[in-house]
Amino acid sequence: MSEKMIVALPTSAPGGLGAELSGHFGHCDVFTLVTLDAGQIENVAVQQNVPHEQGGCMAPVTLLAQCGAKALVAGGMGMRPLMGFNSVGIEVFFNNGLTTVEDAVAAFSRGQLPRFTQDYTCGGGGHDHSHGGGCGSH
Repeated sequence: MSEKMIVALPTSAPGGLGAELSGHFGHCDVFTLVTLDAGQIENVAVQQNVPHEQGGCMAPVTLLAQCGAKALVAGGMGMRPLMGFNSVGIEVFFNNGLTTVEDAVAAFSRGQLPRFTQDYTCGGGGHDHSHGGGCGSH
């Protein structure tokens, strides 16, 4: 990983490296935006999530694209936003059950997180992603 990139992580408020990861990206309190340079943390910022009613599942996709994110680490999302992220050039990775931003960023930097595929989406390939919130309806 030789270039600078912003990685977005859905988190509980107040966000930051020590924050707990949110179970479902669209319903998180905030996004923690971590700028990595050659795999090292250069900057950490927090971006308020937009209300789900304002644009539904695609509102956070647009927001994160505007923030310059190139990757997202998430635990759960529906197929529609996953396709939205792919269409705006944001690669999505599965958080593999990690619970803090710091742990997820470290695993991402080491290339240890799998790409988020349809198998991980809500209602997808038989995984039990208990993060409540009716993602299959998006």
